[in-house]
Amino acid sequence: MTLDPAGGRPPSIRDVARLAGVSHQTVSRVLNNHPSIRDTTRQRVLDVMAELQYRPNRAARALASSRSRTIGILSAMSTDYGPASIMTSVEAAARSNGYWVSIANIDPTVENSIADALDQLRAQAVEGIVVVAPQKRVFEALATLPFEVPYVALQSVGENGHALFFDQYAGARLATRHLLELGHRGIYHLTGPQDWIEADARMQGFLDEMNAWDAPTTAPILGDWSADFGYFAGQELLRVRDFTAVFASNDQMALGLLHAFRDGGVDVPGEVSIVGFDDIPEAAHFWPPLTTVRQDFAELGSRAVAFLLGELDETRTIEPQLVVRSSTAPAHR
Repeated sequence: MTLDPAGGRPPSIRDVARLAGVSHQTVSRVLNNHPSIRDTTRQRVLDVMAELQYRPNRAARALASSRSRTIGILSAMSTDYGPASIMTSVEAAARSNGYWVSIANIDPTVENSIADALDQLRAQAVEGIVVVAPQKRVFEALATLPFEVPYVALQSVGENGHALFFDQYAGARLATRHLLELGHRGIYHLTGPQDWIEADARMQGFLDEMNAWDAPTTAPILGDWSADFGYFAGQELLRVRDFTAVFASNDQMALGLLHAFRDGGVDVPGEVSIVGFDDIPEAAHFWPPLTTVRQDFAELGSRAVAFLLGELDETRTIEPQLVVRSSTAPAHR
């Protein structure tokens, strides 16, 4: 099967139809996954597309169907592992469903930034919006703005039928309970930034689990998600040495703690146990390998897109999983 379009032009939908022996309307139905197409016909059309290296004209398809087949992401421009992984997973899920992604970045500290970003997405006629903005003040602003299309927020924002998120609170309780079950009672918590929804939920989970065990608590240490801050906090903790374990609110700060304790001659987990949160790909290769709380970002992205496409009836929390490695051990006596 060969085709040499006049003038070396790219193959068109009519070229595909002619070589597949079908109408161009049938090719269009295949492109739009219409249920009326027989499997044998669909496969024949797909085979011709592959041989011709046919690429559908997305703009033309949008005009013909009055649909953009685009999902918008409202992002707070975070390069931290969690938000970045969520955005990657949403894009992968969208593409697997035949959708493209358009990202509008916001700066929560700039007035009108959120409204301007929503206007940008509306101008592109997006069919749904995923909000990946972990700061509380973003949702306070969003509550005052209209959404004309379906949307889903991938953070816990209270009783909201548009929220889909990992149960950060339950994950923090898992991590804290693991340390308590190992006999630790002197446990510090290194939190994320105060304005982050996840950081607040993890801190509350830590405090509630400690209270449930009637264990003494100290004021959480306010961090910033970075390994540098974890290292700084670890150096400060070495001055007091009134603890046997630390629950860090993310794996990067846990990495900094490991570095500080190693530099200070403290054995992990022989003298101090450390738990992180996220289970970043490198966590299994820290030294020692890090006990942490795993979040399945691919599952979150898939569910978010399914919700926007009407394939998921309701949003609900996704339970995190404790991954036990070598950075935790029974408390020394």
